[in-house]
Order: sequence, then C-alpha cells, then structure tokens
Amino acid sequence: MAGLIIVSVQSEAGALVVHVASTGAPVACPGCGAVGRVHGYVDRQLADLPVGGQRVLVRLRFRRLRCARVGCERQTFREPLPGLAEPYQRRTVALTTQVGAVVRELAGRAASRLLAVLGVGLPRQSAIRSLLRLPLPVRPVPAVIGVDDFALRKRHRYATVIIDAITRERIDVLADRQADTLEVWLRARPGARVVCRDSSGAYAEAIRRALPEAVQVGDRWHIWHVRREALIDRAEVRDLRRRPVAAGR
Repeated sequence: MAGLIIVSVQSEAGALVVHVASTGAPVACPGCGAVGRVHGYVDRQLADLPVGGQRVLVRLRFRRLRCARVGCERQTFREPLPGLAEPYQRRTVALTTQVGAVVRELAGRAASRLLAVLGVGLPRQSAIRSLLRLPLPVRPVPAVIGVDDFALRKRHRYATVIIDAITRERIDVLADRQADTLEVWLRARPGARVVCRDSSGAYAEAIRRALPEAVQVGDRWHIWHVRREALIDRAEVRDLRRRPVAAGR
C-alpha cells in the first residue's frame, strides 16, 4: 500500500504481528489542501485476515499532522490509511470485507461459528453489529414493480412492500399503506412503466398521481382470489334457487 512500509514480522502469543510504519510522504490537509507538518505519532493495532489459521495483527505507527496554513479550520489531522483501514475501525479493510460477506448471508450465531472456522474470532453480538453497519444496496427502480400491503399487527397496523415483479426481489418497505406515502416514494424514484398491485383504491390513486403514464395491472393472486370468491358466491346462489321450498310455506 502506498505510503506504508513493513518494518518487521514477529510471532507473539500465537499471533503473527506485522509492524508497519509510514514512509513520511507529504500529506495534504483535508480542509484547505496545504501540506501538513508532523505534530506527533499515533500507534494503532488492527486485526487482519488469518494466515494458515493463525491470527494476524497489524501494529501501525503513523503521523498526526498540523496544518501549515494559518486560519485553517482543521488544526490537526491524522495521516489517511487508504486501502488498509477506515477511521476508528479495529479491522483492516480486507478483514472487514470478509466479515461483511459472511454476516450478510448468515447473520448472528451461524456467522460467528463459520468465522471461527476461518480463524476469525467474532462474538454473535459483534457479528450482528457488523451486519447493521453494512450499507444498504442501492438498486435502480425496475420497469415492472409490484406493490402490496402486509400486516405488522393484523387489523391494527399495515405496511407496504415494493418488489421487482420480474426477479421477485424486495426493493423497499414503506411504513404504512397510505396513498401519500406511496406517492412520495414513486415520485422520488421514477422509472417504473408497469405497476402490479392489489385492488386497493389508495394504491391506484397514488400511482395515478405519481406515474400517470404507467400501466396498472392486477396481480395474479388477487385476480384469482376475486374470481374464486365470485364463483363460490354464484354457486351458493344457484344452490339456493334449486333448493325445494318446504311444504306449507
């Protein structure tokens, strides 16, 4: 990595310790761009990817600098560590990426057990915190979306789920099933040309206002459900008509 050199590699208490130091290259102030001068040094220890099942620790010594320009709002700043570690993190970028990939798929206990096999000790709660820190994926709004409601608490509280009608992947979840909420979401994310929805009048109104050019279609489940109910009602009416009237009435 640019700006860093490996000073030594040692084995200590079952761990491989890599001592890394700064090369002393000039660093620009993030506030004004002036080259900073050395103000002091900072020692930091990072966990890295295991090697052959053995823990790897990176002990890093880098500079704390002072801005040379008078009046700059950033009086002091630390030397950046691009590609090695993010600010305030105790793991290297490589280890953070591996942990993130595992917890994204397995979440808490299962992720902790698998990481232990890979040589990374991570408690269940730490695995969950790592999962919560992962950024949500940014997905473009597909051309065909599905909109439906679901119960958070039946007969009391409902929410709206929006999915990709082709891949069936969830795109977003809205806090309620009001027309205004869906309209705001659709206006902020234009692009859908076909909206598949249930028979809700609120959803229909929101789509008409936000996407007047979009085609609204009924989703397959609700269409079959309505047809089934209609057939059942018609069969019941037919049976009543055919039922003989009791004598004396």
